[in-house]
Amino acid sequence: MLNNIGLPGLLLIAVVVLVLFGRGKISSLMGEVGKGITAFKKGVSDGSKDEDPDHDRVLPDRALADGAAARDVTPEAAQKDKV
Repeated sequence: MLNNIGLPGLLLIAVVVLVLFGRGKISSLMGEVGKGITAFKKGVSDGSKDEDPDHDRVLPDRALADGAAARDVTPEAAQKDKV
């Protein structure tokens, strides 16, 4: 049934929707849809950062060639002597 809708049919549907709801109502509805999409994307990106606690912990100057982070293995007693 919907396979035969072409450009004239879509334009007719758009005109009917515009007449029924008005330009102001449609623009406010599209604005709300845009805000919802933005909030969804932000939630997805925040959720992925929460799952990986070491996501932002690697500093560029301490990164190794293979992508692993360098860590200090000096014993604590030796560090106290330095200070």
